[in-house]
Amino acid sequence: MTVYVGLLRAVNLGGESVVRMDALREALSRMGFTDVRTLLQSGNVVFESERSGGSELETLIEARLAKQLGLPTEVFLRSAAEWSAILARNPFPAETATIPQHVVMMALKDAPAPDRWKALTASYHGPESIHGDGRQAYLVYPEGIGRSRLTTARIEKHLETRGTFRNWNTVTKLARLATGEGSSIRPTR
Repeated sequence: MTVYVGLLRAVNLGGESVVRMDALREALSRMGFTDVRTLLQSGNVVFESERSGGSELETLIEARLAKQLGLPTEVFLRSAAEWSAILARNPFPAETATIPQHVVMMALKDAPAPDRWKALTASYHGPESIHGDGRQAYLVYPEGIGRSRLTTARIEKHLETRGTFRNWNTVTKLARLATGEGSSIRPTR
């Protein structure tokens, strides 16, 4: 069995793409996934599966959620081992220790080529810090993400792939949930 962390893009934000977490858990359970747990109300899910193949599994889940819940969304999966590596490779330890709410990890569908990362950093000269690592981007928004011009659309345009953000607090909670260390975390069941 493989433990997966799944992130749904743009779920329950501003009243759009609303999905109840119990409906999400039920849909994934019907697909044969086990120990399905959600965190918060924004499309964070941890589950176990005998199936492997990240992108194929993402496509399968996206199709099921669209059909069963009427939820057209993208799903970004990482195994528990990949999620642990995301934490270990964090290029901003000082910031995650002091301002974790201003540090985000952006899960990407594909790993951008090095020239795409250069295009992104060359296109923007704000106070934010950007670091690319495979299928993840790490970003620090020292003045907050709300008014930043380093938007999802800008990032996706230059990297030529889609992604979804999670702040560092959520990243660490999902890591604990995926490794079974999250007994103090209250998953939504």
